[in-house]
Amino acid sequence: MFGIIRPCKHRLSERLQTSWMAHLCGLCLALRDDHGQLARTATNYDGLIISVLVEAQAAREDSSWRRTAGPCPLRGMRTASVAKGEGARLAAAVSLALASVKIRDHVEDRDGVFARRPVAAGARAVTRRWDRQSAGSASTVGFDTAVLLEAASRQGELERSLQPGGSVLLVTEPTETATAAAFAHTAVIAGRPGNATPLAEAGRLFGRLAHLLDAAEDQAADADAGAWNPLTATGTDRAEAERLCRDAVHGIRLALGEVELSDRALVHVLLAHETEQAVDRVFGARHAASCRTKAGTGHDKDHGTGHGTGHGTGHGKDHGTGHGPTGGAVADHPHQAPPHQAPPGQDPGAPMPPWVPQGPGFTPPGSKPPHPRNLLAGCAVWALMACTCQLLCCDHNDPFSRERRKGFCERHDCCDCCDCCSGCDGCGDCCSCCDGCDGCDCGCDC
Repeated sequence: MFGIIRPCKHRLSERLQTSWMAHLCGLCLALRDDHGQLARTATNYDGLIISVLVEAQAAREDSSWRRTAGPCPLRGMRTASVAKGEGARLAAAVSLALASVKIRDHVEDRDGVFARRPVAAGARAVTRRWDRQSAGSASTVGFDTAVLLEAASRQGELERSLQPGGSVLLVTEPTETATAAAFAHTAVIAGRPGNATPLAEAGRLFGRLAHLLDAAEDQAADADAGAWNPLTATGTDRAEAERLCRDAVHGIRLALGEVELSDRALVHVLLAHETEQAVDRVFGARHAASCRTKAGTGHDKDHGTGHGTGHGTGHGKDHGTGHGPTGGAVADHPHQAPPHQAPPGQDPGAPMPPWVPQGPGFTPPGSKPPHPRNLLAGCAVWALMACTCQLLCCDHNDPFSRERRKGFCERHDCCDCCDCCSGCDGCGDCCSCCDGCDGCDCGCDC
């Protein structure tokens, strides 16, 4: 259950990526600590926004909002600083309640394996236990999950009573109500009661957006399976659904502008930018053509610009200018390969001979290569690293050559983001250059 918010490191600065992972791991561990190991399957990206909002509104005391967690296979068996406290517990309770609702819907719709009686019976038992557990843990932070469960029960009634041609916003209302209540309660926990109203509005629109995007993503599959879909049932075409989604994104940005936050960066990126990325992922990027045009002619303050085929000058404050071997401008951009290191006695600016191996996994010329392991030792280390996910999830030393390598996911670019940072001039698709600050020059109108 990954949700609609799916940021990747290409769109997050190092600080925001660390903070994002701290909240994700904090949510997972809060589910484990409060509800058991099985509850960790309810971890989802959208739910941890609750934890992010609580911390962003509270006074910044890192020692009180973080703790050091033990090694985890998904972190390459490394320790990490993770979120803790009432924000993580509220996020865990909300995520568990919503997961219970989702499983119950699958059982009622007889989706996939849930059509089998033994599986359905076990799922019902799990949902009943999760309902009790989420209500108990939420009560410790002053939140009543009954509003979530009541909204879920009204959802089914609305779907059954909906007439053809009715408004799709009638169907999204229960989801809007549930998310508005959860967002507003973050202001209570953080001691910022004045934020409750704008956060409720942001939550209401976020719930609408999540419901519509889920419906748009599943519309084709629902049609093939003969399942009920709100867009199909109400006769809402995709153009109208996209308009409603983009209006919701704009409304979220306006509501966030009225929220008083101690640290706005991560909230700004997740709710002002990643929501738009989610809409683009489902309906297609609206500004793709303009981004490609700007990539060759832009004058971004951080990305030096080149005119024509390689005789331009850089105007960026950070990237300087220089002329490479082919006459083009060379900028020290994070998405470009680093310059090679020349062997001893050779001019550092001279091109590397073609017979010298270059790239990831090769030791720079002039450096002493690490001593490789033999076959037996290498296989043993490979098995250990594979079982602890180090080969997939993090940078690591090669088990045989001991050379530094990127993780599999990073080398094969498993994320769904674009190459917007490597030449786009403020198209609004990337905020990593400005760390999500209020004054970013990324085209955001919030």
